[in-house]
Amino acid sequence: MAPAKAVLTSKAPAPIPQLSQAVVYNGMVYCSGSLGIDPATGKMVEGTVKDRTRQVFKNLSAVLEAAGSSLKNVVKVNVFLTTMDNFAAMNEAYDEFITSEPKPCRTCVAVAQLPFGSDVEIECTAYLNAPSAKL
Repeated sequence: MAPAKAVLTSKAPAPIPQLSQAVVYNGMVYCSGSLGIDPATGKMVEGTVKDRTRQVFKNLSAVLEAAGSSLKNVVKVNVFLTTMDNFAAMNEAYDEFITSEPKPCRTCVAVAQLPFGSDVEIECTAYLNAPSAKL
């Protein structure tokens, strides 16, 4: 079995030294929690939780693509909100990006605080794309 491999792309915010953007192992991609940070500026996206959720999914999509996967391959999602008052708005943005069937399993919890003052953080697990057939 191949060893675990870290994923790193400049199309998503750089990880802090204690973690990887994602790890590929045994045909799966395990993505770290992502915040609504614009990788071009390194700053949190302004606006609403819906705006930050959209940025989170852009970041996760970039990490998944760098790993050889995509949002359509996601099987598990964990969502962290600082208040359940943001549940509906987060779901609206979530539905813009998670469109394939079957829908992934999901957990959503409210937490007291998130890094960098964020109001949403999302992590996911996906399977790798099938290897292309060689002629």
